[in-house]
Amino acid sequence: MNAPDVCILGTGPVAASLALALARQGISTALTTTTAAAAPTEDVRTYALNAGSVALLRSLRVWDALPVDAATAVDAMRIHGDAGGELEFSAWQQRESALAWIVDAQALDAGLAQALLYAPHVQRVAQPVEAPLQAICEGKNSAARAAHGVTFKRDAYGHSALAARIVSDAPHQGVAHQWFRNPEILALLPFDRPVSNASFGLVWSMPHEDALARAALSPEDFEAALNDACGSEAGRLRLGSERLVWPLAAARAEPCCGPGWVLLGDAAHQVHPLAGQGLNLGLADVSSLARILGQARREEAWRSLGDERLLRRHVRERAWHVRSVSGVSDGLWQLFSRPEDPVRALRNQGMSLLNKMPTLKRWLVTQAMASDTPS
Repeated sequence: MNAPDVCILGTGPVAASLALALARQGISTALTTTTAAAAPTEDVRTYALNAGSVALLRSLRVWDALPVDAATAVDAMRIHGDAGGELEFSAWQQRESALAWIVDAQALDAGLAQALLYAPHVQRVAQPVEAPLQAICEGKNSAARAAHGVTFKRDAYGHSALAARIVSDAPHQGVAHQWFRNPEILALLPFDRPVSNASFGLVWSMPHEDALARAALSPEDFEAALNDACGSEAGRLRLGSERLVWPLAAARAEPCCGPGWVLLGDAAHQVHPLAGQGLNLGLADVSSLARILGQARREEAWRSLGDERLLRRHVRERAWHVRSVSGVSDGLWQLFSRPEDPVRALRNQGMSLLNKMPTLKRWLVTQAMASDTPS
């Protein structure tokens, strides 16, 4: 086996995308297969991807190869406060083709795996191998990160997310819904699986014990609780899959790079899923690192790809965007987790006021859709 330029640790979409992106730059990689977690019986996860992530996947020849029903455009979003506050976003009003795209996690993994079969410069290895650069994309529980002595400051919310596929008796019409119902945040993301034009991906954040209790309910009792929380806004809802629960936290690694190694994705940062930015941050990491390494290979051929000064360029470039997304996500959670009446009234009034400010809404949509990094 030829010695690679970069050894990538991880098996998820960030690791696979990085291997493909580096291959486009003519950089050889070894992609490990030793850190895969046991897959659930049924993968119910969906990803909300922004325009920057879609552009990256399209450049990697993955996006356009996905099955038609595996990616659904979000044409509008309705956000409901816990005391009458309302906020709406429309792709048409914002002059965008879509606000986001909801993607089947398993289909995206399969599309990336298929693309890797035809990628030059990518070797699959059972164990990490020697390389000038080790790119760590193992996720939030990364063992390699710990081996480098990185501090991973983790602030647990005490909440867990409950995910499932939901089927409605009414068409979703490309509309996403989100309810801030102290102490819960519930999102329905329009989707076309298991039923075309009538399905949603559910992400329901709530105190950990409540999440476990709801996951253990009979399908009938769970559906009753879900319909009670959503009213008739998205039609009559029923379960279309198993339920999956995982704990929520905000986390940040420090440092994110060192001589011969760099962290990407959840190994570097973890955010609350209420804004749907987790994978978007990871794919923006990929775009940044691949571009910087490719430029160095062309313009600074004398420099090792593991040179810490080179890796710091990537970390500096990503720092502001990661912190701003994390800060907004955490700030929204903190704001809507407070039960006091004055705060409750003000946050709902603020939502309704923002709904009447098209320029600010346009700016918010632009920020949410951007990767903050040219691909």
